[in-house]
Amino acid sequence: MSGVRAGSGPGPDVLTFGETMVALRGAGPLKLGGTMSVSVAGAESNVAVGLARLGHGASWAGAVGDDEAGELVLRTLRAEGVDVTGARRDPHAPTGLILFEPRLPEVTRVHYYRSGSAGSRVDAQAVARAFAAAPPRLLHLTGVTPALGEAARAAWEGVLRLAREHAVPVCLDVNFRSRLWSTREAGAFLRPWLPAVDVLVASADELPVCLPPDEEPDDVRESAERLLRLGVPEVVVKLGADGATAYGGGGAVWHRPAVPVRVVDTVGAGDAFVAGYLSALLDGADVPGRLQRAVTTGAFAVASRGDWEGAPTRAELGLLGAADVLR
Repeated sequence: MSGVRAGSGPGPDVLTFGETMVALRGAGPLKLGGTMSVSVAGAESNVAVGLARLGHGASWAGAVGDDEAGELVLRTLRAEGVDVTGARRDPHAPTGLILFEPRLPEVTRVHYYRSGSAGSRVDAQAVARAFAAAPPRLLHLTGVTPALGEAARAAWEGVLRLAREHAVPVCLDVNFRSRLWSTREAGAFLRPWLPAVDVLVASADELPVCLPPDEEPDDVRESAERLLRLGVPEVVVKLGADGATAYGGGGAVWHRPAVPVRVVDTVGAGDAFVAGYLSALLDGADVPGRLQRAVTTGAFAVASRGDWEGAPTRAELGLLGAADVLR
């Protein structure tokens, strides 16, 4: 049993959309000042960069401000080989901002400045046009985007409907953000859409978000099996240092341990994991092969600083001692 398969759309391998922000990283407590490094960050664009580095055609749609910060976002994604023809500049709203504040070796505080940003006001019709112009083989969505506001939510729902109409498989990374909406709000929005999702990715503590409030078992396997009964064909659970497990129909379960590395920065690890999983899916790998590539790309992420900077190329996949399953 090989699980979900990618579609055969004429467009890019993967289309994703969401908010990408300018990212400032300090060397210590923000209140003490000092220098900061400048980059960009966004869950969906992180995945797009990871896929592009692995040799796939990745397209990112969204909105940035008509400002220098927005130009940095677009320039960075273009430089990484991500197609941004579906992106729009909003002359009436700024590009969002995210600040990273390292406080302890394994604790980084994150500060968002995205209220009223261009990304939260993304045009649903523009995203729909980007999809319809060349339907992708796979659509990747996260639970971050619909939490940004009504406009972003409408765009998310619209592109998911288009994917169903065009028989394009959908991957949803729950990516719950408690600063953006509550568990109750997230669950109420996401649950009705689960039957339209082909691959659901979540950390163990995110699984209950997708279950009805009166059905929140403590056991990860039972939670995943309930999601399968709700209509999701494939549930992938990220377990951090314990690796990852995938659940499919008929009681199928696959597990891969984490690839051991020295952890430098865990930010962006989940997005790198998703990029690896989708890369192997696009290549036609079976579920164990997808998990192996996913834990490998996730290991690269935690061994490097930044949201996407440590993402490996295909030629680098074997550097951590994990053989590329599709070599």
